[in-house]
Amino acid sequence: MALISAKEIETNVHELEVSVDAETWNNAIDQAYEKQKKNLQLPGFRKGKAPKAMIFKQYGKEAFYNDAIDIVYPDAVDAAVAEAGLELVDAPFDGAVNEINDEGMKFTVKVTVMPEVKVGKYKGLAVSCCPSDVSDEEVDEQIKQMLDRSARYVEVDREVKNGDMTTIDFCGSVDGVEFDGGKAEEYELEIGSGSFIPGFEDQIIGHKAGDEFDVNVTFPEEYVENLAGKDAVFACKLHAVKEKQLPELDDEFAKDVSEFDTLDELKADTRKHLEEHKKEHSDQEVEEGLAKELAAIVEGEIPEVMYEHEVDESIQNFAYQIQQAGMDPDMYLQYTGMTTDDLRAQFRERAETQVKCRLALNKISELEKVEVTDDDIKARYDEMAKMYEVELDVIEKAFPKEQMAKDLKGSKALDIVKAAAKITTEDHHAEEKAPAKKAPAKKAPAKKKPAAKKADKE
Repeated sequence: MALISAKEIETNVHELEVSVDAETWNNAIDQAYEKQKKNLQLPGFRKGKAPKAMIFKQYGKEAFYNDAIDIVYPDAVDAAVAEAGLELVDAPFDGAVNEINDEGMKFTVKVTVMPEVKVGKYKGLAVSCCPSDVSDEEVDEQIKQMLDRSARYVEVDREVKNGDMTTIDFCGSVDGVEFDGGKAEEYELEIGSGSFIPGFEDQIIGHKAGDEFDVNVTFPEEYVENLAGKDAVFACKLHAVKEKQLPELDDEFAKDVSEFDTLDELKADTRKHLEEHKKEHSDQEVEEGLAKELAAIVEGEIPEVMYEHEVDESIQNFAYQIQQAGMDPDMYLQYTGMTTDDLRAQFRERAETQVKCRLALNKISELEKVEVTDDDIKARYDEMAKMYEVELDVIEKAFPKEQMAKDLKGSKALDIVKAAAKITTEDHHAEEKAPAKKAPAKKAPAKKKPAAKKADKE
């Protein structure tokens, strides 16, 4: 097999003319014969037992050409691409046989290749990230959450207050007619949790265990169609009132919830983990910012198929995440009212950034003469095997050495860009920290999904 010619017929598209020698071609015909012979029959012979020479004479070698082409084509194209020194970004297309006989075959095929790009000034790029320092208030908030998780509810004989846990029966009706999903018995409801429709929880405050009373509410306009905007009455019975009691915030608490002996040690460890999390988040913000900046300084005509493949991969990853969450991807689209085209459009901008960023890093690694050693590759394999908790050979098979070397070059190029970048800190979430009005109650759940819950479309 040999490459006859390789010429660029349009930007990033080359046409290869390839020849397959007689020996290789006839071996492929023999393989095609072996594949088909069990289905061939000549008079006087059982099916599959006729001599090959007689089969060829009867049917002609031409009968095996299509299968022989399928056999020889992949290796012939790979050899031609390697000989031409091309890097493909998509499967070969528009293959056509030009000549075929006992002496071999010749064919042409088109391939889309990795584009040649230029990059602008990549040192001194300006990006911002959230600060990674941790305040005492943030540590205290984490400790408070630990306290809340360790809280216990103790039954009390008094009127319901905000924050209490109640046990109630309820039965909802509209115009005196009960509706599906509006009924439950001995349902545990935390007052102030905002888990029931607006106005429901507030009307339980002030009642005591044993009280029977009505709760009057109006369903939101954006609710399920048969209940939206309607007035409803829930007949309720309060069985129990439980008060939330927090443990003492002391060394004993630290021992109960952690491996530490003192509260100070627990706080120090909490601060450490918060700092690590914030540092990781800040690094991610920097890299995402640099990706956008790098994408913006790439010059060159990029094959559309590269963007499409990136979108395909994003959708596959998204579908996997949806399935891990227990939802069918098609059901998700129905639930959100989206089409596949809508989903593709949603991932398109990010796909363009990712593709352009990778091309920029490839070019930068070339300009900076980045080298990757066998030790670098081995270290990365070891790291991934530990991360995914699999044997080393599994990682090596899943990630070919050549691809790993290329990825590592890109990582090293990014390190060069990052080291030279102008990074400033800016609290992107300052608005989230500002005091906000309390969110209104949202839904009225029951042991079975009630119609009184917020509609799924919300």
